[in-house]
Amino acid sequence: QVQLVESGGGLVQAGGSLRLSCVASGSIFSINVMGWYRQAPGKQRELVAIFTSGGSTNYADSVKGRFTISRNNAKNAVYLQMNSLKPEDTAVYSCNLKQWSYEYWGRGTQVTVSS
Repeated sequence: QVQLVESGGGLVQAGGSLRLSCVASGSIFSINVMGWYRQAPGKQRELVAIFTSGGSTNYADSVKGRFTISRNNAKNAVYLQMNSLKPEDTAVYSCNLKQWSYEYWGRGTQVTVSS
């Protein structure tokens, strides 16, 4: 089993910044994909930013230029630096990890951006 623990969410004013962290633990052998998704109230979950199996990054168009994903392979961790936050970024942000044919999710961390 793999456990994902997120941290770093909170309440911030528009234009502010937050940094999310996700640390994976457990039976980790070969991480294929790891990154962040979010779900706003009444909306479907959407990709925010991920590291692909080839090591490249994918970002949602809505966050390009504002959010940066990074990682620490030694710690099995990924981070999401979020700058210039907007009220529409308000959502529960969840960490996602894919290993072989398995997929794991963290519990999520709430990010609220006030106008």
